[in-house]
Amino acid sequence: MITRRHLLQTSTAAVAGTLMAPHVARAAGKSMKIAHAANEVHPGHILATSFAVALEELMPGGFNINIFPNRQLGDDKQLLESTVAGSMDVTAVSGVLIPLVTGRQAMNAWQLPFLVRDYDHFGELALGPVGQKIQDDLRAAGLISLATADTGQRHFLSIKDPVTSLDDLSGLKTRIVPVPLHKQIWETLGTAPVGLPYGEIYGALETGVLDAVEINVSSMLGENLWEVGKNFTLTGHYPWHMTTIMSERYWNDLNDEEKAVVTEAGRRSVSATLDYAKTQDAEGRETLKSKGVEVLELSDLDAMRSKVSAMTTEWAAKDPLIAELVAAAG
Repeated sequence: MITRRHLLQTSTAAVAGTLMAPHVARAAGKSMKIAHAANEVHPGHILATSFAVALEELMPGGFNINIFPNRQLGDDKQLLESTVAGSMDVTAVSGVLIPLVTGRQAMNAWQLPFLVRDYDHFGELALGPVGQKIQDDLRAAGLISLATADTGQRHFLSIKDPVTSLDDLSGLKTRIVPVPLHKQIWETLGTAPVGLPYGEIYGALETGVLDAVEINVSSMLGENLWEVGKNFTLTGHYPWHMTTIMSERYWNDLNDEEKAVVTEAGRRSVSATLDYAKTQDAEGRETLKSKGVEVLELSDLDAMRSKVSAMTTEWAAKDPLIAELVAAAG
């Protein structure tokens, strides 16, 4: 049996192997397919694997789980759309895309700039009453949200000159997820945002289509972005939240006991993922340094905070649940 400690200390290959080993014994279990776009060292993969581990702990043999990482079954948006349609059982998806696909705005709250202080703060909010309300809000879109975790605080990678002050951001062609919140944040900060899929970042940095990307340590390592970008500025401007979502079709096929089990497994996976992400963020910086990346500080981080502070009030007015998270975070 895999414990949370195993998830943090063993290699991804060992975790995957242990999860796969009981599949023959669990042949009678209810089949569950979980897909996500992250690679195996990314906390998003831990969100999926720790959910699977918790299911096995809570209901041994109850589910026959297969996990498909690394965009094997599609990118984030495709997986989310498949889950909405009911053709995907479960996906762990970047939360920033949920409002885009479903029209439910509350998930935007997690990425209001500098609202969530750190990984522990995220856990308090995500596992508290307002975090549950934001998850429950997706029922209106025909989705069952089981877990939301911070899979890596975002920082800033540039490929040419190092960014050490707010002025250095000016005009940089910076990759963003093409959603309104991110576009507004990075335009406000003076960059020239470019919307690109996650899988295209490396090539765009390598060829100069991009000057920079706002990114986390896990993606720097998992996507080998350190090969093309050597200036990594610590800003921690917002979490990268990922959410485990079950299709309504799959949920409706579960009995009451199974529904209770998948709900509890989702909650357990949040803490395991946050532990992993927090450790990886700290230790990964040293790994990046060993690969020739200069890890920098922003001299006027307070000025960066101030420049985007008005957005919190603006976006809180868009949805009462956003306002509620803002109040809880304060």
